[in-house]
Amino acid sequence: MIPARYAASRFPAKLMQDLSGKPVILRTYEAAINTQLFDEVYVVTDSSVIFDTIVSAGGKAIMSIKEHDCGSDRIAEAVENMDVDIIVNVQGDEPFTDKESLTGVLEVFRSDIEEEIDLASLMVRITDRDEIANPNTVKVIVDNRNFALYFSRSPIPYPRATDIEQVYFKHKGIYAFRKRALMDFQRLPMLKLEATEKIEAIRYLEYGKKIKMVETTVSGIEIDTPEDLKRAQEAWR
Repeated sequence: MIPARYAASRFPAKLMQDLSGKPVILRTYEAAINTQLFDEVYVVTDSSVIFDTIVSAGGKAIMSIKEHDCGSDRIAEAVENMDVDIIVNVQGDEPFTDKESLTGVLEVFRSDIEEEIDLASLMVRITDRDEIANPNTVKVIVDNRNFALYFSRSPIPYPRATDIEQVYFKHKGIYAFRKRALMDFQRLPMLKLEATEKIEAIRYLEYGKKIKMVETTVSGIEIDTPEDLKRAQEAWR
């Protein structure tokens, strides 16, 4: 499921921007299809423009009925009456979505015999100090089993001890959910930590859900700003 909101706050209409002859959202949809990992791929949107773009290209799209604050809510509405087990949320602004990373996320559930894991997601190591400090980059810290402890727009952990070499991880906004965890998310109200950081993954942690993080070396390009779009266009060429 690819949630696609037209009116992005930092870069309005970014999903309809041209990326080498096709809109960003269509490039992302095609990337998800091309992994050949999924039974079905849908774009879930509040926009008739995005809906028509996907359908006219032969793809599958679902119009949201309600207003939603985040992608998880939008997807939960779409899958509520579907007979599904695992749902993968691919961000609409990630046209470089790759098969290797998604395979790693799905493998988490294949090996989770006890069904201990509610969600799986991706993280990538970052070393650039500006990126670590950038509030648009969501960071994650994990325990010794790679379960998420916390997500933040601030640098975490804070380097109080300067003699320890610390690894920083950027959270890549690709999730795989068990359906029950996703439907729980839809019913549970937002709490203060999520409201403060504006990071939907925090809601799962605040309600005791377990998120298994999978490290990937594929950073890709998330299109959050016009500058990101320029980098994506250059990379695509």
